[in-house]
Amino acid sequence: MKQKKEESNWEMIRSFLVAVAIALVFRSVAYEPFHIPSGSMLSTLYQGDYIFVSKLSYGYSRYSFPLGVKFFEGRKFHTAPERGDIVVFRLPTNPRIDYIKRVIGMPGDTVEVRHGRLNINGKPVEVTRDGDVTLTMKGGQTKAIARYRETLPNGVTHLILDEVHEGPADNTQVYRVPHGHYFMMGDNRDNSQDSRYLDIVGFVPEENLVGKAKLVLLSFSGEVPIWKFWQWPVAFRSSRWFLDIG
Repeated sequence: MKQKKEESNWEMIRSFLVAVAIALVFRSVAYEPFHIPSGSMLSTLYQGDYIFVSKLSYGYSRYSFPLGVKFFEGRKFHTAPERGDIVVFRLPTNPRIDYIKRVIGMPGDTVEVRHGRLNINGKPVEVTRDGDVTLTMKGGQTKAIARYRETLPNGVTHLILDEVHEGPADNTQVYRVPHGHYFMMGDNRDNSQDSRYLDIVGFVPEENLVGKAKLVLLSFSGEVPIWKFWQWPVAFRSSRWFLDIG
């Protein structure tokens, strides 16, 4: 009887270890969940969104694996991101931190912002007004922010928020994107630390790419503490569940 119990315990442990191994492999080579911690990608992604990121999209680097273990140099099975992709990457100045932004500049491009208007390779991108977005601020107040539809040179369109045109990063130097690097920007242009800030983010090496944002699995408003389970029906943004973003 004791032997059967020991065998049963071992079977449970082995099943658990196999399940953990499968989960780690799936997370490393296929899809990984991420939580959006800020509003830098509004109005595309909201704080409290839980997304799936495809690691199949761009191939694999050391940052595809837990703890960033370096099994090989560079990227394997590499496919370059396209301009306009929403990408999770490791912060070049601190690779322990994940960031999520949109690919704006490709290797060899020049990127500049003039009076809040994005210029790529010396040409202003097309921008049209698309109403306002009403956001709830800290303390419960609401605020209307101007929304625009931006069209990148490859035809990809997306929505951006731009409250002021003369903010700290609305008039920049001309950035030339180095070979093997990308220039990233947040859709919430006045509230995004991105490649415009060279000392914080700067140009992102292709090795630092983790994957392409594909799906909002669910969304939970940060205004309701997660321990207040009785308010979950209000806190869940059901309109954003299973939202395709890539």
